[in-house]
Amino acid sequence: MKSIMTMFVIASLAFSASAQDAKKTEKGKKQPTEKAAKSQKQTQPITFKTLVIDRPNIAYGADETFTFEFKNTGKTPIIISNVQTSCGCTTADKPSEPVQPGKSSKISVKYDTKRVGDFTKTITVTTNVGDPVVLTIKGKVAPDGGSTAPTAPAH
Repeated sequence: MKSIMTMFVIASLAFSASAQDAKKTEKGKKQPTEKAAKSQKQTQPITFKTLVIDRPNIAYGADETFTFEFKNTGKTPIIISNVQTSCGCTTADKPSEPVQPGKSSKISVKYDTKRVGDFTKTITVTTNVGDPVVLTIKGKVAPDGGSTAPTAPAH
């Protein structure tokens, strides 16, 4: 009788551990980490050179463009059906033609640099193949005529 109870407890613990691993995987899909992004980059037929662009020193009112280059590593043409920015202060231009297998293209993103301070914005790219890809732009816009670069102390 004791051995039956022991086997039951061991089986219950194994099942519980397995269920927790499944929950972790589901969370990873909802909130991709950098590691998950690298994994996504390798398994999707669209491969971006980078998923995050950071520019810590942008002049106020500058015509700043963030360019995300990508390559079609799959076997079918990629059609980018939608590029959705996280707010109205950010705009994005996508390729108008399908990107053929083995070919590269780019998505250009502009941020309204008349907004001073730190920013982080996301751009969700939807294609005819694979899951949507989330790109991120980050930066800091200096006050009008200023610089966000650190200054040396006066002597």
